[in-house]
Amino acid sequence: MAGITVAQITELRNLTNAGMMDCKKALIDTKGDMEAAIKILREKGLAIQVKRADKEANQGIVKAAVSDSRCCIALAEINCETDFVAKTDGFKDFADKVAKKVLAGDENVAESMKDEVVAIVAATGENVKIRRAACFKLSGTGLLESYIHMGGKVGVMVEVSCEKAETIKEPAFVEMVHDLALQIAAAAPRWLDNTQVPADVIASENEIYRAQVLEQNKDKPKPANIVEKILEGKIKKFFGEVCLVDQVFVKDESKTQTISQLVGEVSRKVNDKIFIRRFVRYQLGAV
Repeated sequence: MAGITVAQITELRNLTNAGMMDCKKALIDTKGDMEAAIKILREKGLAIQVKRADKEANQGIVKAAVSDSRCCIALAEINCETDFVAKTDGFKDFADKVAKKVLAGDENVAESMKDEVVAIVAATGENVKIRRAACFKLSGTGLLESYIHMGGKVGVMVEVSCEKAETIKEPAFVEMVHDLALQIAAAAPRWLDNTQVPADVIASENEIYRAQVLEQNKDKPKPANIVEKILEGKIKKFFGEVCLVDQVFVKDESKTQTISQLVGEVSRKVNDKIFIRRFVRYQLGAV
């Protein structure tokens, strides 16, 4: 198999759900390059799904901390080796301390809490690390919201701005901000809108979609203008998956209302300009 192992073939199959022989051929053609093999399978339309390796959940917990005034929110991911340790009170207390330190303005918490990390490692017998942390301070008028999902496996914080001070007390606005946190946790957007998607990511997706269209219509090639229309539709669908404002609102029963439309609806309801300023989503083990 030209140096290709059964383990590599199995890994590629697990990542893509493509057939074993297709995985074997793709790996041989790419001389064992897993990313290149995945791309080949996607171009041929053989990869049903790609399970990103960085989404494999490490053990640990994501914790949030909120100031009394709710003008500041912090989020921190702390990892350990086993789920058993992650559920202990000692580990949870340590995670709480980390989040509160970040909330207090500590921008290098992993360094400043080195002694506490050593102590928790000694207490648990496991490798413990403060993987990442972030803090939002409210910019102007608006609301901050945090949400912890799946018992600490996913954590979210989001900032939503408005122009009128009275808007932040409007039930419709408060509910929408909370729903946005739920949306981010459940739908895992990577960017706020399509202007934030890197050009190389869009170019790569276009390349893959073009190869898919050519492969699927190789016996009867479509005119160039039709191909471009198809590609536009595929990129639009891609944005609908990875950009928050383009995603379908998870609580919309009709499955047609986008987040952008939801924000517009609430804006009209409260008679104010509303915009999502930023968000952070941490998932254990994910990039």
